Amino acid sequence: MKGVILAGGLGTRLYPLTKITNKHLLPVFDKPMIYYPLTTLMDAGIKDVLIVTGGNHAGEFLRLLGNGKELNLKEIHYTYQTGEKGIADALRLAEDFADGERIVVILGDNLFGESIKPYTEKFAKQREGAKILIKKVRNPQRFGVVDFKDGKVISIEEKPKSPKSSYAVAGLYMYDSKVFDFIRKLKVSRRGEYEITDINNMYIKEGILTYDILKGYWTDCGTCESLLRANIIVAKKQGINLKNL
Repeated sequence: MKGVILAGGLGTRLYPLTKITNKHLLPVFDKPMIYYPLTTLMDAGIKDVLIVTGGNHAGEFLRLLGNGKELNLKEIHYTYQTGEKGIADALRLAEDFADGERIVVILGDNLFGESIKPYTEKFAKQREGAKILIKKVRNPQRFGVVDFKDGKVISIEEKPKSPKSSYAVAGLYMYDSKVFDFIRKLKVSRRGEYEITDINNMYIKEGILTYDILKGYWTDCGTCESLLRANIIVAKKQGINLKNL
């Protein structure tokens, strides 16, 4: 199983922080943000990783991470996304890297408080399809939100004004090779992007998407508020007493 980290975009919600660097290189406590999704994949035993980046600072990833040997990775591959066409468009660039294997896709600004290894092991035993991870959140309007029926996910709606549940899809997806066939069928959404939610709904329509509920914390770092929350979470996890600061 291979890993794909999606670390493109301009990070405009974090301006002016992202005016001179890629969002995924901003610090989260004592490490650049990109280290966290890398560690998440490595903890699951994934050693072959592709980073999809973009914007004006893509070369900084190579300066920081090199070929991955210092991190005990088999190899880090890089590819470049031109324009702002969405997550699924970025994933399109991973087809040659995947080479028919199953992939674990993680958004470069997502932090997970537990190992994903139990979930990837379950996915490896899944005959086909996809697996998503979901988490109950207070602000589901910011995410893709799942709708349930009889314990099964029947649809996912991207950033709904009136969410049908409080469960958001975390920024980590597990796919078989069909994902690239689905990407080729995508149409641009009303937001002008190729949506990862549309891919997941294609898997749902075929009845081959499973899910697990995350037990540990999960947060993104896409806004100043969530970036601050991520810093606080990681600091506390490392035993820092914030009251003494």
